[in-house]
Amino acid sequence: MDKSYNPRTIEQRWYQQWEERGYFEPAGNGQPYCIMLPPPNVTGSLHMGHAFQDTIMDALTRWRRMKGDNTLWQPGTDHAGIATQMVVERKLQAEGRSRHELGREGFVGAVWQWKEQSGDMINGQMRRLGASVDWSSHRFTMDDGLSHAVRTVFVRLFEEGLIYRGKRLVNWDPVLRTALSDLEVLSEEENGKLWHIRYPMANGNGDLVVATTRPETMLGDTAVAVHPEDERYQDLIGKELRLPLSNRTIPVIADEYVDREFGSGCVKITPAHDFNDYDIGKRHSLPLINILNPDATLNDNVPEAYRGMDRFKARTRIVADLEQLGLLERIDDHRLMIPRGDRSQAVVEPYLTDQWYVKIAPLAEPAIAAVNDGRITFVPNNWSRTYFDWMNRIDDWCISRQLWWGHRIPAWYDERGTLYVGMDEQDARQRAGLDPQHTLTQDEDVLDTWFSSALWPFSTLGWPLESARLKQFYPTSVLVTGFDIIFFWVARMIMLGLKFMDDVPFRTVYIHGLIRDGHGQKMSKSKGNVLDPIDLIDGIELEDLVQKRISGLMQPHMSPAIEKATRTEFPAGIPAFGTDALRFTFAGLATAGRDIRFDLGRMEGNRNFCNKLWNAARFVLLQTAGQHIAAAAQPCPVDRWVLARMNQMIAAVESHFAEFRLDLASQALYEFIWNEYCDWYLEFTKPTLQGTDEQAKAGTRHTLLTVLETTLRTLHPIMPFISEEIWQRIRGLLGISGDSIMLQEFPRARPAVSGTPEAGIEQEIDWLRDVIQGIRRIRAELNVAPGKPLQALFQSGGERDRDLLHRYGDIFSQLARIDSFEWIDEARDTAQCAVALVGDLKILVPLKGLVDVEAELARLRKQLNSEQSMLAKAESKLADRRFVENAPGPVVEQEKERQAAHAANVINLRKQYRQLESLRD
Repeated sequence: MDKSYNPRTIEQRWYQQWEERGYFEPAGNGQPYCIMLPPPNVTGSLHMGHAFQDTIMDALTRWRRMKGDNTLWQPGTDHAGIATQMVVERKLQAEGRSRHELGREGFVGAVWQWKEQSGDMINGQMRRLGASVDWSSHRFTMDDGLSHAVRTVFVRLFEEGLIYRGKRLVNWDPVLRTALSDLEVLSEEENGKLWHIRYPMANGNGDLVVATTRPETMLGDTAVAVHPEDERYQDLIGKELRLPLSNRTIPVIADEYVDREFGSGCVKITPAHDFNDYDIGKRHSLPLINILNPDATLNDNVPEAYRGMDRFKARTRIVADLEQLGLLERIDDHRLMIPRGDRSQAVVEPYLTDQWYVKIAPLAEPAIAAVNDGRITFVPNNWSRTYFDWMNRIDDWCISRQLWWGHRIPAWYDERGTLYVGMDEQDARQRAGLDPQHTLTQDEDVLDTWFSSALWPFSTLGWPLESARLKQFYPTSVLVTGFDIIFFWVARMIMLGLKFMDDVPFRTVYIHGLIRDGHGQKMSKSKGNVLDPIDLIDGIELEDLVQKRISGLMQPHMSPAIEKATRTEFPAGIPAFGTDALRFTFAGLATAGRDIRFDLGRMEGNRNFCNKLWNAARFVLLQTAGQHIAAAAQPCPVDRWVLARMNQMIAAVESHFAEFRLDLASQALYEFIWNEYCDWYLEFTKPTLQGTDEQAKAGTRHTLLTVLETTLRTLHPIMPFISEEIWQRIRGLLGISGDSIMLQEFPRARPAVSGTPEAGIEQEIDWLRDVIQGIRRIRAELNVAPGKPLQALFQSGGERDRDLLHRYGDIFSQLARIDSFEWIDEARDTAQCAVALVGDLKILVPLKGLVDVEAELARLRKQLNSEQSMLAKAESKLADRRFVENAPGPVVEQEKERQAAHAANVINLRKQYRQLESLRD
């Protein structure tokens, strides 16, 4: 083996071999186990959320594969209507062309061409992550089979009256000129204004003051609402107001939605441009007046002076006109949430337009029941409350988008506007009995991307055909996803799975948290805090990282700040950590929490973990290659100890995997490999391996290899590459056949039996460790070199301590670097000894002549001064109220942790100083 672990030399080699040999495909007669990959956008690249989620799914899949299940991790990509159309439109613009020049058919052809040449980049990145998906069954939401499934579902729902066309409010992007789902709208708090406008009474007796953040929408007002119990306006309810700037009157209505404590207690109602107002309008049968064109200019429903004006220019003009008329009471600065399209960054408008809808109530009822009765389980269970909350308030689903790229709605119109629906035009004609001369035109809209995604669990398996895979793997086993799409994707898959398969699409929904940066902030390009998983695997130079972060900014003025922050956080760029270190970090972060902080320090620790394992394997090979290896009939105590601890680790990992707690599984692996196998067991074997008892040496070599090989199989689902590489090097020494560790059996823990001899052995070895650690602690506190021989004295304790020291004295002396040790009585003066305690046992090390007292005191003074200075700095920071109140919460918590650490160090250094001072005389 190479002296140091280099992931670059092994990762892609092993992945290529696994894929070429078909190891990822379903195999065997075991229990079916299926996970559906949430299909990433075909335009996308692997981001931290993908990498985190894929690590969880791959670990679960590899674990179940090794347990003998017939596993399928179904991959695929989503056609991503808006995102893909924008990518190709920008490409055309760079060439001086537009989609309108190409026409619809030509543009769609250009998108397919782009997809074949540049799409699916994320698939290559998933391979870098080690994802063991069945690439041979990769699907695309617009491939022929899935497109057929989409049309089939649309036609059947339409025939049952569950799909209809209607005029309702939607999120409208005036740049892309399409409806958006709520998930495609990003709302952030921004600075704005609150305009207070006087609405005169129609009879000339006074006025009412209303406040608005969008004064241009007043031209579409159809009422002013007050609370029915607001005594100030009781006599005005039912009266008419004159709408400023317009030749219309509107009524004063009473509605409990109004907050009488806010502002004047009067609210302007614009049903065609506000979702809450829309609901109020329905309750009071108010007219809906749309004042906007699709590009957010004002239309012919407004006074002539404002027609054709951009909405924001119209706002300025309207405010000026109101002020001139004396109807503008005042303007307040105001912070408000502004909705923007996630792709165009345009301010989104509630917009009244004709769209296609799915009638949700009949589908929602059985979907609610499926979770209620336990056919589907959420992990953690608290997310079921979120699911029920959404499902019980669900509205009909707008499924149409005004795009060219996507599943075109299978509906046609004749010249009179009569609607015909079918699998294609010919089928629509046949269903309606139309002759070929009857002219039909297909609906221009495409389906919402989430519509095809909602069919993913069964359409990817061959539905509507009754394929063998569909019968074998539906319902799937577990869905792994983030909480942000429980409604948009999870709920819709449940509804449509029950509708068309008459069964739930999955048994378990594992909801993971969202990856944030080290300060708890959401990762986004605009904040310049995005990390690329591939950069963490391969490393990236500082200048390349800076350029990468500022090149994709929507707001170029942010570039200097982001460049400065990047140079401060990563002065040397990002080193290469390798895939396994990244995966182990993600596994450790897979807690039950909602938000997950990603700290690069964890990556460094887990790269060190890889190196630790690699060096341990080198040591084992050095001790075993070409040597006699045989299992001992009666293993020695330390061998029995490590085998017992390994058994406990296997049981813990198995249990944690079953409960979707990869954080606890990785912790159990880490603690056993690093703390027990590497730090202790390898050391415990050295006296035997350096001895002359060949039979004992052969048995210890067998245990060294057995524990390492078994541990590698337990580790493999989380760290596939390093486990495969080391396993291939040691399997021959144990006579193990097989081409890959991933096809080996996952280790099984022996059932724990109370009162077994192993329990006593564990207690004995734990005692030995504590005694050795006591000596090492004294060395560290006194700055004594690890290799310097010491004298040890033992005092107090009991017969058990004497017996254990007698039996393990050789190991103790060798590992603690002890020249000699003896028991002393209670009367012996130990004032000039360093002391460590193990229960009632006192471990003493005479200090006379052991250290240069003056030099050590000088070192401690310097260290103490430094710690006191850092403590004072932390205390001063935390005493500053402005820092505590204004700094981000995670930053304040980090400062508190620093303060506590420095305070503890000061106490410890003072104790050491006093102890050394006693030796001066």
